Amino acid sequence: MTSFPQVAPRIAKLTALSIGVALLATACGGTSTPTSTGSATVKAAGIACPAPGAGAGASTQAAGNAGPVPAATTTTPTALKIGSLLPTTGSLAFLGPPEIAGVNLGIKEVNDAGGVLGKPVEVTHRDSGDTKTDIATQSTTALLGSGVSAIVGAASSGVSKTVISQITGAGVIQFSPANTSPDFTAWDDKGLYWRTAPSDVLQGKVLGNYMATCGAQTVGMIVLNDAYGTGLAKNVKSAFESAGGKVVAEELFNEGDSQFSSQVDKVIAAKPDAIALITFDQAKSIVPLMTGKGIKPTQLFLVDGNMSDYSKDFTAGTLKGAQGTIPGTFAKDDFKKKLLAIDPALKDYSYSGESYDAVNLIALASEAAKSTKGVDIAKQLKAVSEVGEKCNTFPSCVTLLRNGKDIDYDGQSGPVTFSDAGDPTEAYVGIYEFQDDNTYKAVKEEFGKL
Repeated sequence: MTSFPQVAPRIAKLTALSIGVALLATACGGTSTPTSTGSATVKAAGIACPAPGAGAGASTQAAGNAGPVPAATTTTPTALKIGSLLPTTGSLAFLGPPEIAGVNLGIKEVNDAGGVLGKPVEVTHRDSGDTKTDIATQSTTALLGSGVSAIVGAASSGVSKTVISQITGAGVIQFSPANTSPDFTAWDDKGLYWRTAPSDVLQGKVLGNYMATCGAQTVGMIVLNDAYGTGLAKNVKSAFESAGGKVVAEELFNEGDSQFSSQVDKVIAAKPDAIALITFDQAKSIVPLMTGKGIKPTQLFLVDGNMSDYSKDFTAGTLKGAQGTIPGTFAKDDFKKKLLAIDPALKDYSYSGESYDAVNLIALASEAAKSTKGVDIAKQLKAVSEVGEKCNTFPSCVTLLRNGKDIDYDGQSGPVTFSDAGDPTEAYVGIYEFQDDNTYKAVKEEFGKL
């Protein structure tokens, strides 16, 4: 692996993020050199990411209560109904299975503990599609018609923007496990929009700074032209430039585009040290174009929108050494086992913890509110996420609530403390590296406050 020239003075300028780094495994591996084709070729630079030091992973969660769950002191004539609006089709369909599994696991555990306010929680799943279709609007109409109090979804920030007014205008909670656009922080949502995924202000800072610490002095970006893509790109660029680097190319494309040669050629022509792909599954088309023109996989940095299992899409070694970020802490082995019991076909776990936590928080806030109405539940979501006794499962938390205690729920996605705007105020961002089989493994995770 070739190292860059000395960049220590520049790296010393890295933006202060109040982020504690937990280094878990080896960083930046070797590369496989692809065959160069076409006229636009580039001699790929080597990137030497910092070797991880000793350290633990995410902070250990408080132990759950193993005793029996007391009966609800208040019961409801109307069961809590939760809908999900998650992708089973479209450019984010790969995120649907882990998110739906997280929802179903949360529902199962809530109901195994006796449900909410004396009744089992009911769940209805609907497809969100993507912004190329009207599936989300149709699904939302169906969910609202069924009387849900909360909807978990959408995954895509762009899709959420198409339905947020429809959902919150009906007095129903919209709770996304994966929306990261900063735009939602100031949205006029009547206090009914919440999310367990941190704003891309954090993911952007982590990725921008990480590329700089890997030795990149110049970066090119290919960016999806929607709320998610442009918002994340803005924060990546800000962090990278604050670290002393320069963004030398930033090429946009639109949802539904199928040809990316122009964007790829323009980015390669700028000869960047590293390339950030801020896309959804369009990466399946973009990556082969990049590697086919001499870009080494170690130069590629992906994001949560395209961090996926590419073992069936690319030949072995295509992505070996490429890295990427996903908001949230790493899925722990015991949690993975529980998810696999729900869906044995799961291949990755992106946003499963955030989906699971969304269900638990809605259920606990419903208990705290002694109501299954969306507007009442929303008023308690911040309260169950902060200040009180630490707990991390529905049984342990609801036991405390029913014994008259205040609770502070910390979940599978890490600590959850909401701002008044419904955003997490602290979160982990995981950094992952692709292996020879084009699947990825955890490298390190960084904790930050917003």
